[in-house]
Amino acid sequence: MTDMKVHYLRKEQIIHRNLSDVFAFFEKPENLSRITPPGMGFEILTPTPIKMRAGAIIDYTVKAFGLRTHWRTLIADYDPPNMFVDIQLKGPYTFWHHTHSFERVDSGTLIRDEVRYCLPFGVLGGMVHSLFVKRELERIFDYRSSVIENIFAEG
Repeated sequence: MTDMKVHYLRKEQIIHRNLSDVFAFFEKPENLSRITPPGMGFEILTPTPIKMRAGAIIDYTVKAFGLRTHWRTLIADYDPPNMFVDIQLKGPYTFWHHTHSFERVDSGTLIRDEVRYCLPFGVLGGMVHSLFVKRELERIFDYRSSVIENIFAEG
């Protein structure tokens, strides 16, 4: 990855629910469709239910950059109820490493998403990132945050 520019996205959110309830929601890959913007056409290909564990591989399709693409994720690390890491094995990014962490706080649970990612196509990929990808990822994670807030407000 020495020639590639690594981009970072970090989001935090506090949910007024206990850690075990919040983690239980996130450790079910089937819930991804609930927190992904509808226009992305998210669809899990892996037969459900999916057992979350280190080494699990999850296949799905999603619209990325306007094109339907196959995305394969490996759960590289799994430490319930504290964190899990997914990395892209196949998909639109040259590199994708997403750490989901969960921490008990006085008012509930702190959810933290930290994503490191690289785009293909060198300088052109950098321009596409500046013009489109960075904003699109911010939009997707803002949508997720709003939906998560609503899901846990419902009880």
